Amino acid sequence: KTDNTLWTWGQNDEGHLGHNNKNVHYSSPTQVPGTWSAVHSDQASMIGVRTNGTLWAWGANDSGQLGNNTAGGPTKVSSPIQIGSGTDWSTSGAGKIYIDYVGAAIKTDGTLWMWGSNYRGTLGQNDRTQRSSPVQVPGTTWKSISPGGTLANIAVKTDGTLWTWGYGVWGQLGQN
Repeated sequence: KTDNTLWTWGQNDEGHLGHNNKNVHYSSPTQVPGTWSAVHSDQASMIGVRTNGTLWAWGANDSGQLGNNTAGGPTKVSSPIQIGSGTDWSTSGAGKIYIDYVGAAIKTDGTLWMWGSNYRGTLGQNDRTQRSSPVQVPGTTWKSISPGGTLANIAVKTDGTLWTWGYGVWGQLGQN
């Protein structure tokens, strides 16, 4: 809402609605505690930046996508947990955060951080090691990030250049 409150509803098998419960479904909007400047969700996880610049995630964590240094097994988190202690996550503009099998967020200094599944280089680290805590993608002038299809990423730098990395089996990396 315009007052920076976050409201969620629907299926809640993974606890990703943020109401401190799992398998309780909501047919009406219910408020998630706190004030939020940005949120993103996939079908089983959510990520958000609070108005104070802190980064939070909740829901499924099969690939470490919650960024809390845990991964695999039945690690589902049904209420928001803070990722690190930083207060410098970007609170303005679209495309600053996303979550899927990976989490991604841009800080106010233009650095891009990713964590979670690293199948086929999804995390931009020139390896395939899964990480359950944020690691910096090289560079300091990132403007926006978004999923680029199955296990791929699309990002734009402040100079307007477009960057892609990850799994490009269907041509989604645009590299011919």
